[in-house]
Amino acid sequence: MKDTGPIPAGYSAIDGELAIGGMTASALVERAEDTPLFVYSADHLRKRVADLRAAMPKRLAIHYAMKGNPFPAVLKLMNGMVDGFDIASGGELELALAAGVDATKISFAGPGKRDRELDRAISLGVTLNCESEGEFERAVAIGARLGVTPRLAVRVNPSFDLKGSGMKMGGGAKQFGVDAARVPALVKRIIASGAEFRGFHIYAGSQALKADAIIEMQSQTLALVAELTEAIGVPPPHVNLGGGFGIPYFPGDMPVDIAAVGAALGEALDALPTSLSDTHFCIELGRYLVGEAGVYLTRIVDRKISHGEIFLITDGGLHHQLAASGNFGSVIRRNYPVAIANKFASEPEEVASIVGCLCTPLDKLSDQAHLPRADVGDLVAIFCAGAYGASASPANFLGQGPAQEMLV
Repeated sequence: MKDTGPIPAGYSAIDGELAIGGMTASALVERAEDTPLFVYSADHLRKRVADLRAAMPKRLAIHYAMKGNPFPAVLKLMNGMVDGFDIASGGELELALAAGVDATKISFAGPGKRDRELDRAISLGVTLNCESEGEFERAVAIGARLGVTPRLAVRVNPSFDLKGSGMKMGGGAKQFGVDAARVPALVKRIIASGAEFRGFHIYAGSQALKADAIIEMQSQTLALVAELTEAIGVPPPHVNLGGGFGIPYFPGDMPVDIAAVGAALGEALDALPTSLSDTHFCIELGRYLVGEAGVYLTRIVDRKISHGEIFLITDGGLHHQLAASGNFGSVIRRNYPVAIANKFASEPEEVASIVGCLCTPLDKLSDQAHLPRADVGDLVAIFCAGAYGASASPANFLGQGPAQEMLV
């Protein structure tokens, strides 16, 4: 038997079944008329944003990194709750615009932006987080051709990273951003070009659960901002401090202490030099805002025993939940939170592995978990499915196609 991750707070049972948004899993599947299905809880999203605002300094804005979940209904809901959107492609730009997001509240990061993406973003007044000197030069040339002043920030590649992060985005040679030592010269070129200098984007890592590591990273980031400001001689209008807040996926994981992070960040912002008194600061979060609000529901289509082990075979799989299968950056495969959704209140009585319908041994959603007895027709719930699920998995692998999605 292998442990599973902690089921996020806020989920309950109705008549013994998992409930999401006041509806049972069975009712949600009936509404969708099929499985597999991603269900996102609006109540979870609202509470997460409200709790985060209460914990963070009032000076700090909250941006949504929509790579976490670009489902249109989620974008529309988030647009009414956050202060800005961070995108990483032209496709995400169009999704944000369709959701009603004001283009001037969008910042565009990511290496390898195509000229047509720069053209579209500049024409709309989107802030570009320049990842290189070459990107700056292309943006200025496109702005001149369009007769539009480009709004340019600089993504900084810091010398430090986020300790204990699941994915390090800073420190050493990186395809992301401009090395900190070269930033002052580039900012001076931006100002001299007549472009609108918008500030800095500094992102050191993601999926950290230790408050101390996040506090240290934010302290280093603010110190770097002060150093760059002194070297340039012009304060940045805006600074994106990145994100990095993780969520508990695996056995033993504990939630980030956001109260501790917020208190320390408030003190650090208050201690900044007067040259940064008018600078606006934000954090950008994707996974932390939406990850725990999502559940993946998939139906058991077969139950079999092989060499004494029970396998529950579902109509879903890694083509929708690549991360839960352990194939999205994990070094050691561990179990996500999982439940038999229509037996959510039942006691565990057997050890079983939950697998998908694909013809590969990689397609395992839960390995030897302790679960209630489950049979053909029962529903499996994989939690923490609100981020990097539907949009980050190979939905068309073996011609399977995407899962349905709904916000309730």
